[in-house]
Amino acid sequence: MRTVLAVDGGNSKTDVALVGEDGTVLARGRGAGFVPQSAGVPAAIDVIGEAVRLALGAGTPPPYADHVAAYVAGADLPIEEDLLREEILSRGYGREVVVGNDTFALLRAGASEPWGVAVVCGAGINAVGVSPTGEVARYPALGKISGDWGGGLGLGEEVLWHAVRAEDGRGPATLLLDAVRLFFGARRAEDVVLGLHFGDLSSERLHGLVPDLFAAAAEGDAVARALVERQADEVAVMGVVALRRLGLLAEPCEVVLGGGVLTARDPLLMELVGARYAAQAPRATLVVADVPPIVGAALLGLDRLGAGRAAAERLRAAFTGAVSTPV
Repeated sequence: MRTVLAVDGGNSKTDVALVGEDGTVLARGRGAGFVPQSAGVPAAIDVIGEAVRLALGAGTPPPYADHVAAYVAGADLPIEEDLLREEILSRGYGREVVVGNDTFALLRAGASEPWGVAVVCGAGINAVGVSPTGEVARYPALGKISGDWGGGLGLGEEVLWHAVRAEDGRGPATLLLDAVRLFFGARRAEDVVLGLHFGDLSSERLHGLVPDLFAAAAEGDAVARALVERQADEVAVMGVVALRRLGLLAEPCEVVLGGGVLTARDPLLMELVGARYAAQAPRATLVVADVPPIVGAALLGLDRLGAGRAAAERLRAAFTGAVSTPV
């Protein structure tokens, strides 16, 4: 039986799964974050190897699979996909390798068909669209320099920005000030800024302010509400523009929402996102992914092997606990 080594590489963790052609999950593992931009391509691929060794045992040599389906953060441009693919091939992890951005895995995991639009809002924000004929719409997703705004880290930075200005008088009063002080155990928001500046605090911790932002918005805080509204704008515009580029704006199409900020299903954010899609893309159906992106990576790998629908259902059932009916 042929096998797929599926890889979902995110900034905070890397999931791998070895899947049989019939959809049976043979092994699963988890490694460190996949960060080729900061760690370098070889070190990022080392993370995949370590996760596989944890899943299969240290004594299992490569090749691990007939096909490697790696959908990872940091593969934002074709040249980055090529570099990562070449490195995986050089390690002998599989006989053939496909590398893509992790948004493709989210789309395949959440959509009922292999096409549609996916918007991910986790640490950052990104989106991809695939038409029924295979045409792709995507963004560079390189942060503010490529026009992006939001995601967990971006929201955390905005929370701190407003907290500091509320503290020193440059901005309006907001519940976010107390939220920052309490979250970091600091007497002043300025102390948090200095901790970040001198390297005593990791900027990744800012992501943890997102629940406090949602809580403040729910309590009616105007500053927090404005940030949540802007995040909803971004989630909508990325998906709507992808639909427009693909000529799907007037057609029924699923828009899959994923990433920690969206899968938390904050009531206000989801209400605002839903209202924006209803106004701008009324034929779109919003779907919050109910299986992890590793499922999408594995499904894309099974697609390459020509596996059927029964294999896909078996794979999904392994990750959801659902009882599938053979087709």
